[in-house]
Amino acid sequence: MIDSHATEIERIPAVQRMKPRVGKRHGRRRYTAGDSVRFIVLCIGAVGMVFPLLWMITVALKSNSEVFAIPPTWIPRQFVWSNFITGTVQINFWRVFLNSVIIAALHTLGAVVSSVLVGYGISRIRFPGRKLWFYLFIGSMMLPGMVGMIPVFHLFASLGWYNTWYPLIVPAFFGNPFFIFLARQYFSTISLSYDEAAKIDGASHLQILTRIIAPMSKPMIVTMIIFAFQGSWNDYLQPLIYLMNPKLWTLSVAMASYIGTYGTPWNLFMAADLIYMLPMVIVFFVAQKYFMQGLGALNASGLK
Repeated sequence: MIDSHATEIERIPAVQRMKPRVGKRHGRRRYTAGDSVRFIVLCIGAVGMVFPLLWMITVALKSNSEVFAIPPTWIPRQFVWSNFITGTVQINFWRVFLNSVIIAALHTLGAVVSSVLVGYGISRIRFPGRKLWFYLFIGSMMLPGMVGMIPVFHLFASLGWYNTWYPLIVPAFFGNPFFIFLARQYFSTISLSYDEAAKIDGASHLQILTRIIAPMSKPMIVTMIIFAFQGSWNDYLQPLIYLMNPKLWTLSVAMASYIGTYGTPWNLFMAADLIYMLPMVIVFFVAQKYFMQGLGALNASGLK
């Protein structure tokens, strides 16, 4: 009987034998009224987010006279692709674009490297006053940026840094309080046994950070890079205060020069603005997976 039963089992195709049985409770999920409401709310929110971008694109492809046509049209009567060329030439776009890239890259490098070093020291190295320094960093996030604007301006002016890029780059190398907090919280989720094993092999703190902790913290570091680059790329107030020479301007200041006293060529402005926002869109979509993982790290550890 056993041999015949085994023979019957062997006759069943392997794929069918491996296929799990799905009960009624494991069938297709039923959608509730709450799911429908949630979907509708998300669709409305998506439309509200996409609408400005679509309007920018359609205005960028119109002639200046058609921009103010009543009623407005979504599809231009004639696609004016030359707006992207004319719009960039009027403000010397590519020169200030290069200025913004250099400033944003150096600012990002300084902010990320310095914050990772400080975050590692606070989370992995035991020293007196460690928690005090951490809470001071957290407390500094509560102070409005306007509080120190005038004293910092006098400091940079006394150093001869007025009308240079130094005020936009050098402060980033002294750390960012939010990045320090993010690094400290993420590093706290990594077991100290990695450090102890590395120290047994003779590794220094710098080697532990660069060879063990940093590779394990890629989502957090990518999140820092996105935030730092976006903050520097979109910064308008600091370049406006410190940069008087148009050759040193960033894109945010150059784009503001489009707004004139007697009128603004909105089609040219939108065309240049689309190119202005393109690098940030590319950076986000390329690194969005690590970006979400980095933000999720804040939920994995409490404030210790």
